[in-house]
Amino acid sequence: MARLFGTDGVRGLANGDLTPELALAVAASAARVLAAHDRSHRPVAVVGRDPRASGEMLEAAVVAGLASAGADVLRVGVQPTPAVAHLVGALDADLGVMISASHNPMPDNGIKLFAAGGHKLPDGIEDEIEAGLEGNGSRPTGAEIGRVTDVTDALDRYTGHLIEALPHPLTGLRVVVDCANGAASFAAPEVYRKAGAQVVAISAEPDGININENCGSTHIDKLQAAVREHGADLGIAHDGDADRCLAVDASGELVDGDQIMAVLALAMAEAGELVHDTLVATVMSNLGLHLAMREHGVHLRTTAVGDRYVLEELRAGGYALGGEQSGHVVFPALATTGDGLLTALRLMSRVAATGKPLAELAGVMRRLPQVLINVRVADKHAVVASGAVQEAVKAVEAELGEQGRVLLRQSGTEQLVRVMVEAPTHEIAQTAADRLAGVVSSVS
Repeated sequence: MARLFGTDGVRGLANGDLTPELALAVAASAARVLAAHDRSHRPVAVVGRDPRASGEMLEAAVVAGLASAGADVLRVGVQPTPAVAHLVGALDADLGVMISASHNPMPDNGIKLFAAGGHKLPDGIEDEIEAGLEGNGSRPTGAEIGRVTDVTDALDRYTGHLIEALPHPLTGLRVVVDCANGAASFAAPEVYRKAGAQVVAISAEPDGININENCGSTHIDKLQAAVREHGADLGIAHDGDADRCLAVDASGELVDGDQIMAVLALAMAEAGELVHDTLVATVMSNLGLHLAMREHGVHLRTTAVGDRYVLEELRAGGYALGGEQSGHVVFPALATTGDGLLTALRLMSRVAATGKPLAELAGVMRRLPQVLINVRVADKHAVVASGAVQEAVKAVEAELGEQGRVLLRQSGTEQLVRVMVEAPTHEIAQTAADRLAGVVSSVS
């Protein structure tokens, strides 16, 4: 049987794969596991959600599951995922539950769990929760049943925390923010205005159905057009649960997560905040980021794809900045998970403090053309280990030299081999990727 918890909690089609019964069982098991680990007090859990319609149903199930297992619930309503993580620590809770499928389409939903302090739940605890889903133990009754409280100042607590982390006010900046009709719709325009910016908010009218629909960080064209229309200094795009941030400059040109990290890494190095002059990114980050950091004396450590691996490396080395090309950026001194609003504030603060346009700041990194081809195979492990495939990779790497890069990666969930090539031009990258994809297909 496949493991219930993926790299980002439990996800699936709401009311299909992810039913209220499953949500209740996961929540109840989580409360029982926490109680078993610490019997000094009854567990306290923070529960938040994004605005998709199924979140209302799943929130009710999660709250019922927690209370039925004896946990007190602090319900914070519609909040960004990083807000829930922050509130777990701020409210001294033992557990955080965020109901969201992030950038996925509206019919999907998910359950992400945070441990005390707002950190990602360890794999071992997730395994215990999964093992306890049957819930055959005794249930509390009477006064031992958990109580439910609505936290009315949850958003103020979170936005206040963000403002405290702002290095420089955003006075004079005009920004367009695409809230993806998601959890950022309430928090992002408010906090950016509090920080001093003039804000034009788009896709900020969630109705439970329109989350991520042709908007947000996965559909950047709407933001690009709005920035040009309003003559803004820059634009910010979030995803459905606001743990990501992408940007566009005044001309509407995309500034992706790699470029954002490059700008922030140099700003932090200049301020003496970049621990060990090191940035952490995944193997999917563009070669241009590697070259830019090398040129400016910043070390770049790479991890496997996934925010959990970035977080592990940040903690292991005590580093101060890491993230992914997707715009999922982590500042361990300020947040326990990727925070799109915090990332946007720090990026805009750099623009305001230097007086330089975002295009100039992002120009520190030249993004090399990148081609990614997914090849369906019968046995992904055998294909990647194949001598013919390895020889083909070495040949392309030798042709590209230091001006390009090849990455072959197995999908974590499907029988796919992902062939990624970066090169000085798109034509060179496409030709090399097609060639390698052909070899992969021939040995599968």
